[in-house]
Amino acid sequence: MDSVHGSMRRQGLVRPVHGRVLGGVCAGLGQRFGLDPWLARLLFVLALLVIPGSQILVYPILWIVMPSEV
Repeated sequence: MDSVHGSMRRQGLVRPVHGRVLGGVCAGLGQRFGLDPWLARLLFVLALLVIPGSQILVYPILWIVMPSEV
């Protein structure tokens, strides 16, 4: 798991300490891709409407795999 965390940390995919609502996954994705966290959350919800159920699996997996910014 350390190699996965290290790889994500090098790519800039981390869950920020500030700006989290639930786990910080959407805030981290928004930060990585240069989006406002609320826009990333909106896109995440819209994707949930287009492909129902997939984000319910993806979010917890990313929460576990993405390292915290600390």
